[in-house]
Amino acid sequence: MQQHVFIVPAYGHSAHLRDCLASLRRQTRPSPVIISTSTPHEGLEPLAAEFDARLVVHSPNAGIGHDWNMALRCADAQWATLAHQDDVYLPHFAEATLAWTVRHPDASLVMTGYGEWAGERARTFTSMLAIKCLLQELAFLGRDAIRSRSAKRRLLRFGCAIPCPSVTLRLAPKAPQFSEDLRLNLDWDAWLRLADQPGAFARVKRVSMLHRIHTGSETSSGIRAGVRAREDRLMFGKLWPASVAAVLSRAYALSYEAGADA
Repeated sequence: MQQHVFIVPAYGHSAHLRDCLASLRRQTRPSPVIISTSTPHEGLEPLAAEFDARLVVHSPNAGIGHDWNMALRCADAQWATLAHQDDVYLPHFAEATLAWTVRHPDASLVMTGYGEWAGERARTFTSMLAIKCLLQELAFLGRDAIRSRSAKRRLLRFGCAIPCPSVTLRLAPKAPQFSEDLRLNLDWDAWLRLADQPGAFARVKRVSMLHRIHTGSETSSGIRAGVRAREDRLMFGKLWPASVAAVLSRAYALSYEAGADA
């Protein structure tokens, strides 16, 4: 069994997949790369071959949760990073992450700091990034790993402060499962279920990947369609009394509307 693998759940024709794969091949600590897809298309197989990635095709095309669950089944490894096809991973990502798996052998996940790639430039400070960093600090309190259920849930009580594209998951003895009923908050839901189980959440504070911001992303389309607001209400309802959950979900909805108007 391998120690670590990158799995790219590829969907449709992403203009940024090549950049993602190139970044995975530039890692200072190389790991195998797998492309998992339910939507194969002409050009995907030669692209996988160009970057020495294994291409795995599965069916049916049943949504993002199903795609992620099928992707995790491809890996014969102790740890896997679900590398988002639009994002870029800095060269030290795998090396830093795997150092933390050794430092915290009881970890169920390791996350890293992240920035954003907007247009043609990288940015490591925005109001949203600052808020997520604050939420992380309130949970970690200067530590690089948290183990208690209360601390792990505190990380998730005011929103999903775990940057999904930066997460590396422990697959053994059993890989976590993502909800196939959610479209956007399936990561938040999965982390909350992991928080209730034994195992540390470990954090590499250094910015180690860049999440691409663009209007064609699933998150952007989900916000416009109102999916994010509905799923936020659902998640806050698992963490707070109904009255508090309503206030928090409304505050998030207003922030999305403000972003749309900007």
